[in-house]
Amino acid sequence: MTSPAFTRWTLNGQNGLESLTNQQSHLPKDLGATDVLVQIHAASLNYRDVAIAKGKFGLAISPNVVPGSDGAGVVHSVGKSVTTFAPGDKVVTHLAPHVLPHVFPTGADVSAGLGQVAQGTIQEYGVFDETALVAMPKNLSFEQAATLTCSGLTAWNALFGGGKKVGKGDTVLTQGTGGVSVAALQFACAAGATVIATTSNDRKAARLSKLGASHVLNYRTEPQWGAAAKALTPNGFGVTNVVDVGGLSTLPQSMNAVCVEGVVTLTGILDNESVDPVNIMDCLWRICSVRGIYLGTRDQFAAMVKFIEEHGIEPVLDDRVFGANEIREAYQYLEAQKHFSKVVIKFV
Repeated sequence: MTSPAFTRWTLNGQNGLESLTNQQSHLPKDLGATDVLVQIHAASLNYRDVAIAKGKFGLAISPNVVPGSDGAGVVHSVGKSVTTFAPGDKVVTHLAPHVLPHVFPTGADVSAGLGQVAQGTIQEYGVFDETALVAMPKNLSFEQAATLTCSGLTAWNALFGGGKKVGKGDTVLTQGTGGVSVAALQFACAAGATVIATTSNDRKAARLSKLGASHVLNYRTEPQWGAAAKALTPNGFGVTNVVDVGGLSTLPQSMNAVCVEGVVTLTGILDNESVDPVNIMDCLWRICSVRGIYLGTRDQFAAMVKFIEEHGIEPVLDDRVFGANEIREAYQYLEAQKHFSKVVIKFV
């Protein structure tokens, strides 16, 4: 007897949205020893997903891979050797399976991860190795939990994973209104830090202020926003932690903002062009650290989940939530940068 059909999306190439294909599939009859079958209730998108669909940055895929790394759902069934989860458990995906809990994923681990080589989350049911899952925060909806895999964990690692945990008395600078930046704003405020945020949109600035940002700088009308952020700190000392999401386009201003012995954490690349040259020796002249990160460990994920539960944090979603048959529209919406925080797809 054939099991019930469900919807899954695959990439039959890397030619952009035209490569996204809607298919009907069936639940597997058997699971591998460490496999977990999850009914996915919600997924969220990252710029990585758009880049993979377009074949940018040399991001090769396995044939007909299910895209998407971020998702949350309920365990349907487990393989015979699974010890971490049981049917009925609520779970969130971790992008890099098979990496030890305390080990930071490398670029190779990310490239082999969900939505690129391993099957991803843009489907109603997915089979994942148990190392690709963590327990879902008890206080969140599936849509909220689906935002944690990449942006949530990256923001957590940026603030608490570099040996200098952000807390009271610290000042954090976030950039824009993407998922990493908004999550970092929420985590930093919950930890008691002061947050300075940037955006170019007055409506988004109001939302950032409502979420807890003490100051919001418009980077279009204030092109030297790094120096402006520094001037807003006590005695103009500088920002203790900059969460840099832009790479070469934002790093010069990040370096202008950071304080002595502060940290600039590089979390992504939104633009490959730099207005001013960036010299690694700037770290010496400014007596600061620049730290690059990929996501975070599963141990950090567990710590983040605990923090979210203890502080009652609710991740921010864009006002528009997409349905299971609106995947191309969701990709277009993200690529056009129309979103605030996270673009979410709801399956159930």
